[in-house]
Amino acid sequence: MERRNTRRAAIAVALAATAAVLLTGCQGDDGAADGGAPAPTAPPTAAPSRTPGDTVPASSTSPAPGGSGDSAGSGASAGSGSSGEPAGRCGAEDLEATAAHQAAVRLQGTGTGAAAVGFTNTSGAPCVVEGFPTVAGAANGSPEMNVPLTVRHTGTAAPVALAPGDRAWVKLTFHQVQGEGDGTCASGEAPVQYPTMVLGLPGGAGRHQVALDDGVFAECDGVVAVTALSAAEPS
Repeated sequence: MERRNTRRAAIAVALAATAAVLLTGCQGDDGAADGGAPAPTAPPTAAPSRTPGDTVPASSTSPAPGGSGDSAGSGASAGSGSSGEPAGRCGAEDLEATAAHQAAVRLQGTGTGAAAVGFTNTSGAPCVVEGFPTVAGAANGSPEMNVPLTVRHTGTAAPVALAPGDRAWVKLTFHQVQGEGDGTCASGEAPVQYPTMVLGLPGGAGRHQVALDDGVFAECDGVVAVTALSAAEPS
């Protein structure tokens, strides 16, 4: 009986010693051999999961102020403030016809041959003219008695923008009067003289009466070749 109790006591002592060894080993692994408790660590924060269709918060995609995507700089539209409204068509009150003069390049003879006529923008705003004028010999004091000439267009019409004070030009080329004195027409018809011509501009730009600066318009056959309105003075 006594031997059995002695064996039990020895086993108990051995178990206690083994437990002490195991406890000491565990403390050494945790770095707490000095008897202090290990420092607590914060658990890692998991990134929130996002499934397809989730909205990404605006703060995660908005660029910093002043960056290339800064909305403060995108409010003005391109070209805003760089120009005013497009110029409208010139009206009759916007233009003034200048005295016509003999063109440098013309057929030789006793008639007019060719004349250059200018139209000046006398308004305070830019405007546009375009096209070919009509031409009529003016009757003195009786517009209804004006004699329309057959107009043949030369060249291509294009818009001409006129700033205030700018001028658009046309060139009138007549069938030339032949011979001396009153002369004759190549067709056999008698030439006609007009102190003034009336030019009707397209687009509502009015009818303008002009005179030559050195005589009268003398032409044959009631035919005139007319250039389109142009910014360049004809030769």
